[in-house]
Amino acid sequence: MNQLQVHVKDLQKWQVSEEFAKQIENFTALPALYRHALNELENKIDILKTEWQARDGYSPIEHIKSRIKDPKSILHKMERKGHEFTLDNMEQHIHDIAGMRIVCAFVKDIYRLVDHLCAREDIRVLEIKDYIAHPKPNGYQSLHLIVAMPLVLLEGTRWVKAEIQLRTLAMDFWASMEHILYYKFDKQLPSHVAEELKEAARAADELDQKMLRLRREILELAERPSEE
Repeated sequence: MNQLQVHVKDLQKWQVSEEFAKQIENFTALPALYRHALNELENKIDILKTEWQARDGYSPIEHIKSRIKDPKSILHKMERKGHEFTLDNMEQHIHDIAGMRIVCAFVKDIYRLVDHLCAREDIRVLEIKDYIAHPKPNGYQSLHLIVAMPLVLLEGTRWVKAEIQLRTLAMDFWASMEHILYYKFDKQLPSHVAEELKEAARAADELDQKMLRLRREILELAERPSEE
């Protein structure tokens, strides 16, 4: 039997499998669910940013960016993790189908935002990975949250997962440059480039700390009574 006949036979088997057809139907519907969950999360963050700005005259959130992982990337990640392709496995093991990056000015603002999200009843914080307190070996710094957002559907409330990455401006710049270099060298960085990146990560961390000290000094000066 030639290869074409094998593919035709497989297609015929799939066509008569109601379970497989249902999985494909559900799989194609999932991006819309994750997009709705991401929209809900974006609205909550926008409201929070507006409230902080109105109350304090300053919002710790500089900007946000969101995306939905494409189906091809989802399948590749499941294969890389060694999971059989089922919707249950996808929802259980792939947490970053919906992703959001929140960039803050200062490290202190990141932890302030995390504390707020953990205290909310309309968001479930399922997991925290702190790569700021414990950077990755290559120098990468960020704080990752896995959260679940409630969607009220016809069949009831469904909690949909999303990943939030929180970074400072300096961390975000470093990560963007590392990503560009990583793919420029086909995912195999020369050792001297890897070392330079680690040094750049340390410099970015020092910059964050210095800017935080400057902010603290400015606030202290602003609170002092003016001399006559």
